[in-house]
Amino acid sequence: MSSVAVIDYGMGNLHSVAKALEHVMPGVEVLVTNDPEKVRNADRVLLPGVGAIRDCMAEIRRQGVDKEVAEAIASGKPFLGICVGYQALMQLSEENSGVDCLGHFDGTVRYFGDELKEPGGERLKVPHMGWNEVHQTFDHPLWEGIEDGSRFYFVHSYYVDAVDKPLVAGNCHYGVDFDVAIARDNVFATQFHPEKSHTVGLQLLKNFLNWDGKV
Repeated sequence: MSSVAVIDYGMGNLHSVAKALEHVMPGVEVLVTNDPEKVRNADRVLLPGVGAIRDCMAEIRRQGVDKEVAEAIASGKPFLGICVGYQALMQLSEENSGVDCLGHFDGTVRYFGDELKEPGGERLKVPHMGWNEVHQTFDHPLWEGIEDGSRFYFVHSYYVDAVDKPLVAGNCHYGVDFDVAIARDNVFATQFHPEKSHTVGLQLLKNFLNWDGKV
């Protein structure tokens, strides 16, 4: 039986993620856990996250999740980061006056701003909450069966600005252009919530459970 470890460090939308994984692949063993041994032995690893990055990073380091993430990525097994679990993979977040993140990708998590506007002058609400089009920048196994420009569900006030643009697998626009998915080797991560994105989100999670970690 295939297994996926959803890392529980107290800051993720764990129930909905686990239910979505079980829905797209009945019989998959979904382990919501902070046990390093269970994470190590799982076939796949998912890092969720919601809330302030300062609190998330504090718990990630306090519970040793930083080491679990590094080990999972180095192992070559499929790894998926979602929302703050995506942001945590970057070098730095501007949130909470600046927070050092895990540094697996070179990038900065930036604030949309209090005066976010479209070029025509339309004032935009922050956080960016709701559905938006995601434009795929290259083919990837996790995009299989998902049309370019499909709409995914977002809830965030900070966005990723990646340095290594060739690694950006998807982008979006909300006042500014920003990077919503990144991919390298066995790692894929998204700003949007696939577990809340209906058909296309469930397809992405199904693709993750079928993915061998190779591109």
